[in-house]
Amino acid sequence: MTSTSPLPQDRQSLAEGLRADALMEEDVAWSHEIDGERDGDQYDRSERAALRRVAGLSTELEDVTEVEYRQLRLERVVLVGVWTSGTVQEADNSLAELAALAETAGALVLDGVTQRRDKPDPATYIGSGKAQELRDIVLESGADTVVCDGELSPGQLIHLEDVVKVKVVDRTALILDIFAQHAKSREGKAQVALAQMQYMLPRLRGWGQSLSRQMGGGGSGSSGGGMATRGPGETKIETDRRRIREKMAKMRREIAEMKTGRDIKRQERKRNKVPSVAIAGYTNAGKSSLLNRLTGAGVLVENALFATLDPTVRRAETPGGRLYTLADTVGFVRHLPHHLVEAFRSTMEEVGDSDLILHVVDGSHPAPEEQLAAVREVIRDVGATDVPEIVVINKADAADPLVLQRLLRIEKHSIAVSARTGKGIDELLELIDANLPRPAVEVEALVPYTHGALTARIHSDGEVISEEHTAEGTLVKARVHEELAAELRQFVPAV
Repeated sequence: MTSTSPLPQDRQSLAEGLRADALMEEDVAWSHEIDGERDGDQYDRSERAALRRVAGLSTELEDVTEVEYRQLRLERVVLVGVWTSGTVQEADNSLAELAALAETAGALVLDGVTQRRDKPDPATYIGSGKAQELRDIVLESGADTVVCDGELSPGQLIHLEDVVKVKVVDRTALILDIFAQHAKSREGKAQVALAQMQYMLPRLRGWGQSLSRQMGGGGSGSSGGGMATRGPGETKIETDRRRIREKMAKMRREIAEMKTGRDIKRQERKRNKVPSVAIAGYTNAGKSSLLNRLTGAGVLVENALFATLDPTVRRAETPGGRLYTLADTVGFVRHLPHHLVEAFRSTMEEVGDSDLILHVVDGSHPAPEEQLAAVREVIRDVGATDVPEIVVINKADAADPLVLQRLLRIEKHSIAVSARTGKGIDELLELIDANLPRPAVEVEALVPYTHGALTARIHSDGEVISEEHTAEGTLVKARVHEELAAELRQFVPAV
């Protein structure tokens, strides 16, 4: 088992002193808090600046043998967040979500701290003094990575790494890493690769002279090195950027070609007038479990963030027998990197093109309203604000009844269910049936028994009001779409 070398005595004393001061400041700062909210003007300077440890984030294991095994595979991380607005609880929830993201990526969370600031420091994200304190925490815990709860600029990454002396990763890079691990289909992998290249392009940095060599110049005398070799030429880092841009252009073309195939399938469903329902929601809210419960699809269900990346479309039936499609989509998250929104736009079009959105929210989460707001922000980004929405409050069996009551009161078009136990699923199916677009034309037709396929289409594509089997054929009264109504007009019974 690897271990970190002890701190020099004087440095260790300094580190302990700094942490003791921070803890004393923390006691003062939070003892005056009323109902989790404070007016920012009331903070003393020391209170505002202190790094505040967040309890309960560590995922370090007790069993030594298992710890030794995991240390060979996992990165050991310390989390750091800058708290600019909102309550203490909201700041802690944000860091707890970052801890869940880090675990999903395969990391071992050792510690987590937040700092109260008006805005992140432009140089080191948390300020140079606090960066030194963070360095002491990293040394004490034996971490090899710092994960920041925000998207850092290239300059912030470099400066913070220079101080803490370990790898620094921001929230965007962490989410991209999870997506890279979970993408299974060719399209999913291409979308993740495109998003990673968009993120990396401005963050390329040269190491020594190897990335700043120039292709031009050289030679002896004032004339330079000869024809077509004079001038500054192109540095190695510029060459890398150019190659990445070329790869990105190629990747976009490939994704566009793959999108065409899915568009054709979607158009075919629309041509057959099959209504579509998209399951959207926060990551790990239970969307895949709900899809399995509604359709028996057998989709991967995993207690991890972003377990589903590739869209899954399944056929389903209303209690009345109407066919519709259910599409499971990629989970959303607060501050979803814009690289990913752009790269996964074609996948998210399943939401924009649907007739109904099942917006799944985890009823047992500490802040379900924040999840609802984050998902609606992405729904706006993909232009699906006009699509009717049913809020499905999942995990009702594990949720606080008071929270359920509050959500059901706030969200007028909502229902509480449990995909695990099946509670509320029958009521949800009836709600889906009531909210799917209904065929516009009401017809009555006497369909001969020799046209059984037409009767079957009335059942699958339309809504049967009444049906009677007579000697001449099936007398059916139904609501159907215009195209099917046109075919049925030849069988309208004589008055």
